[in-house]
Amino acid sequence: MGLNLRNVFRLGVKELYSLRNDLVMVVLIFYTFTYAIYTPAQHAQTELRNAAVAVVDEDRSQLSNRIRDGLLPPYFQRPVTLSARDIDAVMDAGRYTFVIDIPPDFEADLLAGRNTALQVNIDATAMTQAGHGASYIQNVVNREVSAFVGGASNAAQPPVELVVRARFNPNLQSRWFLAVMQLINMITLMAVILTGAALIREREHGTIEHLLVMPLRPAEIMLAKVWANGLVIVVAATLSLYLLVQGVLAVPVAGSVALFVSGTAVYLFSVTALGIFLATLARTMPQFGLLAFPVFMVMNLLSGGTTPLDSMPELLQGVMQLAPSTHFVSFAQAILYRGAGLELVWLELVAIAAIGAVFFAAALLRFRATVDVSR
Repeated sequence: MGLNLRNVFRLGVKELYSLRNDLVMVVLIFYTFTYAIYTPAQHAQTELRNAAVAVVDEDRSQLSNRIRDGLLPPYFQRPVTLSARDIDAVMDAGRYTFVIDIPPDFEADLLAGRNTALQVNIDATAMTQAGHGASYIQNVVNREVSAFVGGASNAAQPPVELVVRARFNPNLQSRWFLAVMQLINMITLMAVILTGAALIREREHGTIEHLLVMPLRPAEIMLAKVWANGLVIVVAATLSLYLLVQGVLAVPVAGSVALFVSGTAVYLFSVTALGIFLATLARTMPQFGLLAFPVFMVMNLLSGGTTPLDSMPELLQGVMQLAPSTHFVSFAQAILYRGAGLELVWLELVAIAAIGAVFFAAALLRFRATVDVSR
């Protein structure tokens, strides 16, 4: 290619100086790798916590009182007693996630051996709590009913006992998952924004014309932006992983941080090239934002981090294999959650590098076209 590595290095240093003088970007980097990771991980709970619940007790028996008293914190708020005619109104108003309706003669029917039913009304717009809370309520009802009728001590043992072991997150804490996934998402977001904004900033400040009259190749200008902005993100992500994720949030990292950082550098080669490509399509920073955020949202939601990739349509699974974020999420989860070594993740690294080469070539073609038009 005939690249002058000295030019690439000096242009990259210039990028770092420009970034240092851009207070908005500096604040954005700090915010992204601190508060934007801490707040969702610490406060956005995906497990059942403090759910609002009400009980319509039409039986007013000892058993119905035991069921109501079995709805304990921290999973549920203190149950509120309602009348049957208020169920529709409070559900429509969204005041309670669960309303349990205990019918008349519930206890008497159970003691007499008659079939009976207990109704649980769930506000399924609170999707995470709805699914988990229904299982918790069912367990509470089964436990209290069994204990009340004497089944807990006298029932025969089941032929098969299910022993559950939660691997890689034994306490099922959402903070462990959200902290790492937020870090991965912020790496993607900032890689696109920083490199794209760097090119837009050159155009808006008129310095791109200075570069065009110098004996520089478009590839040298691109590589300088890639390594400079990539270095900033790698440093910020590493510090965030050590100080915030492991330190403040106390999330254990099972695998090699050095391997994760190395893979992040390869991934940044792909995503920074994507940011440059998007910046060549935009003329102003607002246009770049309108292009970048939809791309980021698709990469974020469909990469397999938020929802399992296997649950998506097969066609979409195939399409997302062309996105570097899909392979990076798999790579990062394998290392940080499961302690995988290079022998288990090298295929993901190869895929990220190959996709990055394609992205860089496409961005370089587009960047050359933009340079030729500017000249």
